[in-house]
Amino acid sequence: MFSVRYSGHVCRRGVTSAWRGIREYAGKRFDIGGIYPPIATPFTQEGEIDYRSLDENLQKYCTIPFRGFVVQGSNGEYPYLTTEERIKVVRSVRQALPQATLVMAGSGCESTRATIQMSETMANAGADCVLVVTPCFYRGRMNSSALINHYTQVADSSPVPVVLYNVPANTFLDLPVDAVVQLSHHPNIVGLKDSGGDITRISLIVHKTRTQNFQVLAGSAGFLMAAYSVGAVGGVCALANVLGQQVCDLAHLCISGQWDKAKEIQYRLIEPNTAVTRKFGVPALKQAMEWFGYHGGVCRFPLQALSKMELEELHADFSANGWL
Repeated sequence: MFSVRYSGHVCRRGVTSAWRGIREYAGKRFDIGGIYPPIATPFTQEGEIDYRSLDENLQKYCTIPFRGFVVQGSNGEYPYLTTEERIKVVRSVRQALPQATLVMAGSGCESTRATIQMSETMANAGADCVLVVTPCFYRGRMNSSALINHYTQVADSSPVPVVLYNVPANTFLDLPVDAVVQLSHHPNIVGLKDSGGDITRISLIVHKTRTQNFQVLAGSAGFLMAAYSVGAVGGVCALANVLGQQVCDLAHLCISGQWDKAKEIQYRLIEPNTAVTRKFGVPALKQAMEWFGYHGGVCRFPLQALSKMELEELHADFSANGWL
């Protein structure tokens, strides 16, 4: 269900004709519905990207009904990679995956000019669409007007569809609802990944953008069921790197209206999800990946491994919910 795109969409690697994914489909909106793990970037002990481990993770993930993969998102440690590394990782992931699997590449930078350039480069590397985080260094000046201007320029120039990315836990900035609503009218802006966890806000965005067929993705497995219940079409979930099948099962139950069964899975995902996101972050995600047979490995400095106490707490969050 989640790995098949809408009828007629066949990915072409390296194709960067303007408005690819929208104009060529006779007015059909580019469909981003489904579950995506924002994949981690494995590193060697020397701090180099471990492409073999990355490929082995992808081969295991391909047995799970993901719609696609987010590459170079927050969980990919993208701020710690060089521009060349970011591009090479996206290219490697695209080459390792079946053509029908969607690759959503993080292309956000602080300046509009740099984001435009990165979006074009990610499209050339094989990305089907780009995920653009809000610029936040001068967050005091990032009001609706500034952000609408930023995203409009990026979307005007991007050869692939654009997905807005709201992650206030990292940026300390919420993309204003009025800005999202206005941007939803742009033909090359197809959706939003919202990681804030405010279901009232997500509901309002879904409500105010319905006529545009604008699509909202939950940014965490912790509120995935709630997001589906108000009209979200999927999720980009860090926990899917570890419990991918279970997250997909939850999505399927929500889509098919089996809410009682969905609740039981959702309850059991909340604590481990919190552990690998807001509580301990990427180091915990990578450790949990190791426990479940994936290559997590070390983080790139300045991120450090969990302490012994944190490790015990992480293990408890998974074992208490029956996953370990």
